[in-house]
Formats: sequence, C-alpha cells, structure tokens
Amino acid sequence: MASTTLRIAVVQFAPKIGQVHANIAKARELCKQIIPRSVDLVCLPEMIFTGYVFSNMASISPYLEHPHTGPTSRFCAELAQSLHCYVTAGYPERVESHDATISADRDGETLFGANSAVMYDHSGQLVTSNPIRKTNLFETDIPWAIPGTGFTTLSLPQPIGLMTLAICNDLNVQKPAVWSSLETGPYELAQHCIDKGTRLLVLLNAWLHHDQADKGGNESEQDEGKITDSSEPDRETLNYWALRLRPLWAAVEEARAEAETTAEAERIPEELIVVVSNRFGFENGKTFAGSSALYSLRRGSGRPRLLHAMGQREEGVSVWSVGKGAHS
Repeated sequence: MASTTLRIAVVQFAPKIGQVHANIAKARELCKQIIPRSVDLVCLPEMIFTGYVFSNMASISPYLEHPHTGPTSRFCAELAQSLHCYVTAGYPERVESHDATISADRDGETLFGANSAVMYDHSGQLVTSNPIRKTNLFETDIPWAIPGTGFTTLSLPQPIGLMTLAICNDLNVQKPAVWSSLETGPYELAQHCIDKGTRLLVLLNAWLHHDQADKGGNESEQDEGKITDSSEPDRETLNYWALRLRPLWAAVEEARAEAETTAEAERIPEELIVVVSNRFGFENGKTFAGSSALYSLRRGSGRPRLLHAMGQREEGVSVWSVGKGAHS
C-alpha cells in the first residue's frame, strides 16, 4: 500500500498563568526554528497562553477569548500562514449567552466559558465554524466552563486526512460511568474514532504528572523539583494514555468482541496515529507532566507503539514524521 508522510510539530513549554503576551512571545520564539513548508501540522496544548488552573469564573473571566478574534486565534492564524501549514491550540472561549448549547438550567447567568480549541489552515482561515469544545470536563473546568456536545472529527486534505481533535480529559471516562475493566471500558473517545474511521487523533492536553494524580491534592513547587530526570518522559502517564485507547490496538479477537457488529469492527482503522500535545510546569498547586508524544496504534497488534516522546520538562519544538496509509 502506498503511503504519505505526515510531518507534525509539537510545541511544549511551561506557560505562566495569566501572562498571555509573555506566553505567546515564548511560543513565537520556539516556533522560529520551524522552516516554512517543512511541517503539515503544528500542535500547542490546552489553554497554553492563559494557563489552566483557575478557581472560578471571576478569576478566568479576564482571559476568556472571543472565537476568531482572540489572541490564540490570531497567533494560530498568523503562524499557519507563515509556515504554510495547519495550526491548532487550546484556549478558554468566551461563550455568548444566546449560544444554543447553553442549557436552560443556567438561565440568568450572564457570562459563560468553554474549554475550547481552534484550528487554522495555511491561508489563515478557521477550519471549522463549529465550536471545538472539551466534552468531558475535568474538576478544574467545572466552576467556569460549559461542556461540549461531542467529539470533533474533521475531513482535511492529505496527508492529514480524517482527523479527530479532542482536549485532555476527553480521553477519560465520562461520569457517571466508571472504567470497570480493561476489556469493557468504557472507551468513549476510542469508540468515536472507531465509529468515524479516524486515522489521526490529536489530543491537546494540560495533563497532570502521574505523581500528583496518584496522591491527589495539591503540591508545592518544591515537590515539582523532586522529579528525578526531567529529560525523560513520564512513563506512567504515557502508558495511561495508551491504555485509554485500548480498543484501537487490542488483539483482533478482543477488538471484534468489543465492537457491536462485524461491520463496526471493519470500520476500525488499520492504523491510527495519535499526537498528544501536553504542557509542563507548576501552577496553583498542580504539576503538569509534559511528555508530549506520538503513537502508532494498529488494530490487532496487541500492543501500542510509542514512536516519540518529549521529556517531562523539555522545552522546545519536536518535529516528527510518520507514514500514513493511502486510504487514511
């Protein structure tokens, strides 16, 4: 089977909460190393220019951005044009009160936010006018954000092709469901990729370091300093990300057993490329895992393949190339 090469740039750094202009300047400086037309897609993490850990609506409201015109959109559009590629990043969206997705039980509130993402093409145009919003809100999002209404899949020209774009906790089980077993899941995002025939999954994350996830609660900056080898990725987190996509690499018998019908099983893509764009750093008691990664998940292989990963505190841009099948 003929293949095409997909070239992906992942930008990883530690943003400073509330310092939007400084964070954009940092990203712009890092992206200077990317040669125009040398990549197809640039990925930046969840809420990368504002920071992530806001305690309530009052604290985040000064940083909510209008779609299309906010600083994240302007940065992505300009970078996409200058590099002649697609660019995606996460941002906190300002949602107008007349938005049809706002539930009736929130009537009377005047300001709404959403944990969102944008994606721009090489001409600086927004790829979709439909909002791309985090559906499965994390505890940090709940005080200020409304949830999205489902995962987003886009059909783009090759070499990107059919792509699903999700945000961080979208990878986890959606409450009130629980992850009851490896065999039965549920695996909502993986199932969406199966249903849509996705060939590229991009996750924009602000994912916590596994030490914090294991212990719960808050940490201090001194705790962050205890990370033993910051140049190495957080292996436990890398393993967890792959486990949450298990139906996409499980052995053939297991994959078919987990699919409701043979026809559904046949829609599972032979290979799924997964890009995880994560941040690192310490913010309001939370330590982030870094470890941005590239996986190849091949149905029936029985194991996920980790192709590349950045360190837990590695600042920079990693450019990765991966072959994709002609029918992706």
